[in-house]
Amino acid sequence: MAKVKPIIYQLLPRLFTNYCETPTVNGTLAQNGSGKLNAINETILGQIADLGATHVWFTGVIEHSHDADYTAFGITRDNPHVIKGHAGSPYAITDYYDIDPDLAEDVPSRMAEFEALIERTHRAGLKAIIDFVPNHVARQYHSDAKAPGIEDLGATDNHEMFFSPSNNFYYITRQLFAPHVDMGSANDAYVEFPAKASGNDCFTAFPGVNDWYDTVKLNYGWDPGDNSRHFDPIPDTWLKMLHILRFWASKGIDGFRCDMVHMVPLEFWEWAVPQVRQHFPDVIFIAEIYDVALYRPFIERGGFDFLYDKVNLYDTLRAIETQNHSAATLTNCWQTVEGIGGNMLNFLENHDEQRFASPFYAGDATRVIPSMVVATTMGTGPMMIYFGQELGEPGADAEGYSGLDGRTTIFDYWSVATVRRWLNHGDCKGALTPAQKKLRAFYHRILNIANAEAAVREGSFFDLMYVNYTNPTLNPHRHYAYMRHHGDDILVIAVNFGDTDDNIGLNIPLHAFTTLDLPQGNDPEAVELLTGTKARRRLTADAPFDIPVPAHGAAIWKLSRKRISPVRGKSGVKKK
Repeated sequence: MAKVKPIIYQLLPRLFTNYCETPTVNGTLAQNGSGKLNAINETILGQIADLGATHVWFTGVIEHSHDADYTAFGITRDNPHVIKGHAGSPYAITDYYDIDPDLAEDVPSRMAEFEALIERTHRAGLKAIIDFVPNHVARQYHSDAKAPGIEDLGATDNHEMFFSPSNNFYYITRQLFAPHVDMGSANDAYVEFPAKASGNDCFTAFPGVNDWYDTVKLNYGWDPGDNSRHFDPIPDTWLKMLHILRFWASKGIDGFRCDMVHMVPLEFWEWAVPQVRQHFPDVIFIAEIYDVALYRPFIERGGFDFLYDKVNLYDTLRAIETQNHSAATLTNCWQTVEGIGGNMLNFLENHDEQRFASPFYAGDATRVIPSMVVATTMGTGPMMIYFGQELGEPGADAEGYSGLDGRTTIFDYWSVATVRRWLNHGDCKGALTPAQKKLRAFYHRILNIANAEAAVREGSFFDLMYVNYTNPTLNPHRHYAYMRHHGDDILVIAVNFGDTDDNIGLNIPLHAFTTLDLPQGNDPEAVELLTGTKARRRLTADAPFDIPVPAHGAAIWKLSRKRISPVRGKSGVKKK
């Protein structure tokens, strides 16, 4: 069975299928509405699959803090003073065993609606990923949906101890929670005594406005007072979180995107992941992680399948685009993760990052081509895009709590105009501008190439920069070139971050032919995969390989020992 390169489409259901045409800044649920799980229909999922996705990450489906009132359905209401925005953060979990009621058309049937979404996703040929948030919960965590016999987090904690191995939380003893934000007054006030530590390792009763004051840090047996670790016997938090993982795995999901894994002891993952896989062997674990030094331990010991490569490849691509860094620094990226490159998950956008087309990043969605080609084809690991990225969504709204920051809000009830117009109430026949159609066609091409071409999804990589630094036709600050190879197929890839169209004469070293076991000097049939252009191209160490690359563009020439007879979809891209 052929290896699959995961292509993950991240969407926030609360925003994704919200068709409110005139959302109000800082609006409530009643004013702005919310997207619904049921609205993510077969047509929409089919369009996501056609784009090239293999997985959908449904972000923010587990119940989290919000100021909407669902007490009529037996759901405890949250105090608005410890909620960020009206809709609240999807990472301030209020009930690990429930679906967020904002996403349900029929609130009592919210879990059934989620289960039906997972079934639709699978019928569309896609796999489903949800969040697992292990490091922190909402300040007013309380499970209304847990099964009988399941004990709530913190239910039996000793509040007189800052740290105890048997506690689920850390307590700032004898101090009132008093963050540098308004906690209300009189009957409206939020009162917490003793204060609990906040989720960003803020071990004080006085977190600031930029701290994660809406969350409470979970205690996995690590004592921050003296840095000691207490993992024997197994801490109570470990047992509770394992039960939660198994609960969601039993719903038929295919993977967990695990939030801020490096803020939870590695020993927990080393213990928990194998136990989940005893019953659900095919479930994948994806780690959000921001420390390159921890990459290998979290793969080799923690059992993670894939890790965010944010501080390596993402930051480098962004610096090339926005800070005039040299494209040659991309060589450091693959060298940093050599041997684990297949475990790296690449992206240009997600809910934490600014939109590529925003003025805070590139300011122009059409400049994305070189970054997307590199992020998608440099390694065999997953590629992820964020909903609306393929349409050039600029993140230009000041939605409310999040403000105008180039991001798509995770804290507000809102509707994303570019996505709303494309979905067109679920028929996906909305009017797109010519620029949006052209951009989406590019995403369709590159994401489908990722799995149609064995050289990308499972092939070898060969960096061509070291033999082209003195090449007058290649500018190492604006150009980057490399090869991918598998079986009979060779891809020669060049990207151009510059403002001018360039014709690069690439030197291909003899070492590439011996390392990749390639024949030299033949004149094979070739096709440029992004445009469909065909030609006979000679590949040899004796003469440069000419490769025209447009400004802010890329070229991917495929050469093969066998005849190239692509089956063409609407975009003219080979499919398998």
